[in-house]
Amino acid sequence: MNASANDLWKVLVVEDDGNLRNLIASEVRDSGHAVKAVASAEEALSLAQTWAPDLILTDIKLPGADGIALLKRKPDIPSTPGFIIITAYGSVPQAVEALKTGADNFLTKPLDTDHLALAVRNALEVRELKETVRRFRESADDAAFHGIVGGSAPMRRLFEHLKQIARAEGPVTIGGESGTGKDLVARAIHQESSRRDAPFIPVNCAGIPENLMESELFGHTAGAYTGAVKTRRGLFDEADGGTLFLDEVAEIPATMQAKLLRVLQDGSIRPVGKNQEHSVDTRIIVATNRDLEEEMHHARFREDLFYRLEAFSLYVPALRERGDDLDLLAAYFLSHYAVREGRRVDGFSQHAIDCLRKYDFPGNVRELQNIVHSAVVFCRGSTIATEDLPERVRCASAMGGKSGPHDDQLFAEGGLLAQNEPFPSMEEMKVRYTRHLLRQMNGNKRRTAAMLGIGRKTLYRYIQGANE
Repeated sequence: MNASANDLWKVLVVEDDGNLRNLIASEVRDSGHAVKAVASAEEALSLAQTWAPDLILTDIKLPGADGIALLKRKPDIPSTPGFIIITAYGSVPQAVEALKTGADNFLTKPLDTDHLALAVRNALEVRELKETVRRFRESADDAAFHGIVGGSAPMRRLFEHLKQIARAEGPVTIGGESGTGKDLVARAIHQESSRRDAPFIPVNCAGIPENLMESELFGHTAGAYTGAVKTRRGLFDEADGGTLFLDEVAEIPATMQAKLLRVLQDGSIRPVGKNQEHSVDTRIIVATNRDLEEEMHHARFREDLFYRLEAFSLYVPALRERGDDLDLLAAYFLSHYAVREGRRVDGFSQHAIDCLRKYDFPGNVRELQNIVHSAVVFCRGSTIATEDLPERVRCASAMGGKSGPHDDQLFAEGGLLAQNEPFPSMEEMKVRYTRHLLRQMNGNKRRTAAMLGIGRKTLYRYIQGANE
């Protein structure tokens, strides 16, 4: 960017009327900008090659090439400046044409100096915004690692450990909160490994009914059970030579945990309905948003399976732990969804960015992605403003950066505690908090489960408790 904390914005004035040229130059200079003034489009184009203006104010009517012709030469100017067109009142249609050609604004003669100062300030702010977005997009591209955007210290450490683990063999456990991108990390491990040319098969363990999980993973023969009309290969066979990614591994029932352990120990599987085993060469990566060690201590996860899976482990940091990655990701998602939705959205207002920075993002990167997508769709201008963000984000900013309720909200009617109430049990508090958060999410169960970091079954159990 041409203007920094120690530099002035460069404004080039192009006007053949000497008195008006001096007036405009003086007013712009008084606003704190560096100014040069010339009388023709040819002089302006020549000067712009070396002086690199940030903004050009040009009259439409000039000797030789006019202001519109100069505007059309914008791609030839290395600094890609903004443009403000100055025109006589009767030439407003020409000014409108200039806006369609790429001008930022137009002013009519006689000039109002207040309007001039405002137009210059707005044009430079737009330029600064575009430059910031461009810089963030370039940074996001530079910081992207197999589709994972991040340049913070925690993410750099993650990338380094990921590369080391990818070169090894053995199961991998990926931990972290919901929405942090554990699936992208699993894919990156596969892409960095010697198995990159073989299949990568992702499986959502929570989405497979318990009675079908064995058949899904290991396959079955025709007639193995009612409805099994033909032999089917399981996912372990489909991933043979490659990687099988088991997401939400803590949802696997105890009986299947034992069979998964057997595969890890000797690499053998037995399809349902078949008496013989066969070997597969499949690397297993598992992910969970739960603490598997705690699950093991509560006898919900096999101890021997836990230690087998812990050969290599990675933790994906939450968004709130990643510092300036928020800005990178916001710009990355804005660029993606602006193209996808066919919207011309250049960036965020400073206030909108400040609101995002103050929000805790309990739903992590996935929540930020959804927020930016929604803001792009509903944005009424070329810049995402504060009002384009969800209410919970705006409230968090007003509350000083806390995404949860104020202390007085906790004791309000319908909150978690009543004044002077004896302390309830932890289980009762879980039920109350689930009810409170579900109300904040307008009854959206999927989002509530994601923000609580629990599975659907656990959520429904708490909801039922809340309804009793």
